[in-house]
Amino acid sequence: MDNAYSPISLVIADDHEIFRDGFRAMAKKFPEVKLIGEAENGKELVHLAERLRPDVVLTDIKMPGMDGIEATRELLKLKPLIPVIALSMFDEDNLIIDMLEAGAKGYLLKNAHKDEIIEAIKAVSQGKTYYCKHTSAKLLQMIAKSEFNPYKKTPKPQFNEREIEVIRLICDQFSNKEIAEKLSLSIRTIEGYREKILEKMEVHNTAGIVVFAIKTSIYKIR
Repeated sequence: MDNAYSPISLVIADDHEIFRDGFRAMAKKFPEVKLIGEAENGKELVHLAERLRPDVVLTDIKMPGMDGIEATRELLKLKPLIPVIALSMFDEDNLIIDMLEAGAKGYLLKNAHKDEIIEAIKAVSQGKTYYCKHTSAKLLQMIAKSEFNPYKKTPKPQFNEREIEVIRLICDQFSNKEIAEKLSLSIRTIEGYREKILEKMEVHNTAGIVVFAIKTSIYKIR
C-alpha cells in the first residue's frame, strides 16, 4: 500500500448518526483519506470491514448490540492486518484498556482536533500505534499495568544517558522549560532532544513517549 499515491481508505462505526455525518464532512476536506463505509454497530462494522477491506477502521467503543471491543476482537480474527482506532469519551479509561487489549492500535477522544485524527490514521496505517494527545496520567498508568504492549517484538532503539534523563523527566510530567532548568540547558536544546526521542521511538506525542518508556522499562512507575 502506497499512501503517497492513493488515499487511506476508512470505515467508521458509531451509533450516533450526527457523529458519522460530522466525520464524513471532515474526511472530505482531506484528500489523503477516503471514507468508504459507515456502520452503526459492531456487527455491521465486522461485516462491512470484511467486505470492503479498508486500510483503517475507526470505531466507537460503546455501541448497542456488539460493542467496539467485541467487534475489534471479531474483526482482527478475520482480518488481523486491519488497524483499529478506538473513539472514546473522557470517562472511558477502563474501556480504552479493553480496546487496546482487544487489539486496537490506538485511541482518540471523540472531540480530537481534525489534524490529530488525520495524524492518527496515517500512523496506524503505517503499522504504528497512536495515543491521543490528551491522555491523562491515570490512563497512562492503567496502560502501563495492562497486558497491552505493542513494543514486545520491536528492536529497542539506543538512547544515550542524556536522552534517558530527558525521557524520565518527560515521564515525570515536567515541561520543556522545567527540564531545561533542571539540566541547565536551553529550551531549544531540550526541544531538539524531544524531537530525536520521538523519532527514535516512532511515536507522536508525550503520551507515546511515556507508554514506550514504561513498556520498555526505561521508566518505572513509582
